Amino acid sequence: MNQPDLGLKVVELRQQKGLTQEQLAERCEVSARTIQRIESGEVDPRAYTLQCLGEALDFDFSQENTGNENLWLTILHLSSIFCIVVIPLVLWSWKKNQSYKIDQHGRQVLNFQITMTLSLFAAMLFMIVGLPTLILLSMDMGEDFVILASTLAMLSILPFIFIGIFCTYQGVVNVIRALSDKPIRYALSIPFVK
Repeated sequence: MNQPDLGLKVVELRQQKGLTQEQLAERCEVSARTIQRIESGEVDPRAYTLQCLGEALDFDFSQENTGNENLWLTILHLSSIFCIVVIPLVLWSWKKNQSYKIDQHGRQVLNFQITMTLSLFAAMLFMIVGLPTLILLSMDMGEDFVILASTLAMLSILPFIFIGIFCTYQGVVNVIRALSDKPIRYALSIPFVK
C-alpha cells in the first residue's frame, strides 16, 4: 500500500481500535511523531515499522494489492447499475482489505444500493397496495374510471423507470470519476455502512 492510502488506513484502523497516536507509537516502539508522519502521508514506513503497525492494528499491510485496483473499482461502480445489493456486497467484502480505495468506494456503492433498493420496495408497495386502493375508490366514477385506472397503472411504472435510469447514470459517472481520481458522489444515498 502506498501513501497517502497507507496513512489513511492506519488512521482508520487506529480509530477503530480506540488508540491514540501515542498508544500506537508505544506498541510499535516508534515515536509519536513517526506515527503522525505516516498518518499524514509524509513518509513511507520502513518494512519493520510496517510489520509492527500490522501487528498492532491486526491488519496485513503486505496483502495490499492495488495492481488491478482500477478494474475492481470499475466493476464495483458498474454493479450499482443493477439494483441488487448482493453484488457490490460480495465484491466489497472480498476486496476491502486489499485496497483502501476499494474499501471506501465499496462503502459508498453499498449505501447507494441499499437506498435504491428501499426506494424500489416503496415503489412496489405503492404498486401492490396503493394502486388497487385508488382504483377501488374511483370505481364509482363511471366512464372516467377506465381513463383514471389506465393512467394510474402507467404512472405506477414510472418510479421503476426513473430509478433504473438514475442508477445507470450514477454508476457510469462514478466509474469515470473513480478512474480519473476525482471524488465520487452518489446522490440521494443514505449512509447505512460507515
